[in-house]
Amino acid sequence: MMEYKGYRAAITFDDEAGVFHGEVTGTRDVIIFEGTSVSELRKEFEFSIDDYLQVCERRGRAPDKAYSGKIPLRIPPDVHRAAEAAAKARGKSLNSWIAEVVKREIGGQVGELEGY
Repeated sequence: MMEYKGYRAAITFDDEAGVFHGEVTGTRDVIIFEGTSVSELRKEFEFSIDDYLQVCERRGRAPDKAYSGKIPLRIPPDVHRAAEAAAKARGKSLNSWIAEVVKREIGGQVGELEGY
């Protein structure tokens, strides 16, 4: 994973071609790049993000942002009540408890839960 200006990219390597491929994740827009070394890949990633932001500015449209961390969530009231009780029983806020449960379910594929 690479990160620049709040955008993240997933990286794959094509062994046959000897090329790293990157794709920005968490946006509806398609932003891809490639390089034959890590330094070239990083340079192309940063160029792609900067270019994307400039194109959006020239077109007068807001760039698609990476995920904000906010999820509008609708659940049945009884589930809400049970979740609140489970969080309180663990001495946590509902938000913190939900973030921990989600992180556990996705196998710890994300960083620390700061501010939750």
